Amino acid sequence: MRPALIALTLSSLLTLGSVTQAAHKWGLKDGTPDFASAGQLAFGPDGVLFVGDAKGAAVFAIDTRDAQPANAVAPRNIDNLSAALERLPGAKPPIAVNDLAVNPLSGQIYLSLSVGDTRAPALARIDHAGAVSLLDLKNVPFLKATLPNPPEDKITGEGPRARNRRDETVTDIAYASGKVLVAGVTAGDAPSRIREIAFPFSDNATGTPIEIYHGAHGKLEDNATVRTFVTMTIDGEPSVLAGFTCTPLVRFPLASLSKGDKTRGTTVAELGNRNMPLDMIVYQKADENFLLMSNNNRGVMKISTRDIGRKEGISQPVPGEKLTAGQTFETIADLAGTVQLDRLSDTLAVVIRQQDGGLRLQTVPLP
Repeated sequence: MRPALIALTLSSLLTLGSVTQAAHKWGLKDGTPDFASAGQLAFGPDGVLFVGDAKGAAVFAIDTRDAQPANAVAPRNIDNLSAALERLPGAKPPIAVNDLAVNPLSGQIYLSLSVGDTRAPALARIDHAGAVSLLDLKNVPFLKATLPNPPEDKITGEGPRARNRRDETVTDIAYASGKVLVAGVTAGDAPSRIREIAFPFSDNATGTPIEIYHGAHGKLEDNATVRTFVTMTIDGEPSVLAGFTCTPLVRFPLASLSKGDKTRGTTVAELGNRNMPLDMIVYQKADENFLLMSNNNRGVMKISTRDIGRKEGISQPVPGEKLTAGQTFETIADLAGTVQLDRLSDTLAVVIRQQDGGLRLQTVPLP
């Protein structure tokens, strides 16, 4: 049975309300989203929040009624975010934060959560004063896109390789050019895939199988998993930059993901093996675009995008102990422990860091 959304009293909730202008404009319908999990987050137009549901093999679009532009960006710092979440009425520990996204219109911060022993899905909002509230998801305007052919919901493999690939049905999402991009895996052969779904949602969410050359492994792979990605225009071409497990960075022209046929990306960097990217943003500083990527074993990397559109990619095994090549990067020691991040403004980011056994939310300058 799918875990129910966490039950909370109406007085303790942040009510999203009934149909809004955005809901009418984008065809959202009132109802209660049947989340099985709440994972990756991304904002679309008019304060519409996209929520990845890996367990339920779906993506939801929810009208947050949060489309009022902010007069100014408010830095927020919560020294013990874990405790702040546990104090919310009805939010019993353990509470895991699965993703963070800043609404680019309002500057308010959104979190996706797994709550309690049942890992019930929930969403939270942090306002400009730093107050944390859970969202009431009853009778809200929403749409749902079902993802076909997800992996079976069971643990496979043994020892350190044991995992439930259903949890990787949605590993990251983004909104670009009127479409929702969904990275993840499917059942069967060539499981690694990026799905492109028109918004308002259409029925075509089959997606495009993807293949990469993994320099650290010295071979082509169509089962490597995208862990995080960003969209950006590279030399005039709308593109996806995707970080994979272990840790190749790969470029895909956005147009190549619309055809449905297996497409091979261009590996533009190898950033070190035995590592999993966690989150990534793109920002501009001194007239150059940079990527900021958090990782589970290799800290936070500031990655140059200079010449990232070059035709030649990594296509041979990468030698040496460090197993790095391609785009240059530096590790930002001041951001050690960062697990989630998003841009708050042109000069600031908001990050969640693991510290002293808990989570800390900070506003930091973009390096």
